Amino acid sequence: MSDDTLKRYRESIDNIDAALVFMLAERFKVTKAVGAYKATTGLPPADPGREESQITRLRALAQDANLDPDFTEKFLRFIIDEVIRHHQGMQGG
Repeated sequence: MSDDTLKRYRESIDNIDAALVFMLAERFKVTKAVGAYKATTGLPPADPGREESQITRLRALAQDANLDPDFTEKFLRFIIDEVIRHHQGMQGG
């Protein structure tokens, strides 16, 4: 593999990483609004049924995309755990 080839691969990776960061930022903007809504309406920070249905749905998407569903689940559980932690903080818990 030439240095130019490797450089192009790395540039693609850098662009994808940047897109991931911006997508996560957008996701967290929405989940922040959800957390505020839950805090004002007295809903619990976590919704295990919703979380599990999301994991199931996204594992299937990962499978369709030829991405390891176990990796996808670990990644999503990390994100979900962070969202719940933020929601708990918004409720003073």
